[in-house]
Amino acid sequence: MSDLNAQFTKAQAEVKTLSARPSNDTLLELYGLYKQAAEGDVTGKRPGMLAVKDRAKYDAWEKVRGTGKSEAMQKYVELVNRLLKK
Repeated sequence: MSDLNAQFTKAQAEVKTLSARPSNDTLLELYGLYKQAAEGDVTGKRPGMLAVKDRAKYDAWEKVRGTGKSEAMQKYVELVNRLLKK
């Protein structure tokens, strides 16, 4: 598990060095996986219609509800690695 934690931490640093900004959908996927890995299932109420950005982030996190922390970490690392190869 500690190896996965190290990869996850490394991926968090590497994602900030991407040469091109990922699409909004990819950014939301990264956000959802990161939050699931760091905090577990989404909590609280879904933001209202006027809070578009917060609502999108909530929905991205909600999409990965039930995913285990280690699985979310692995998917995050894999996604960052794919982005680095582009």
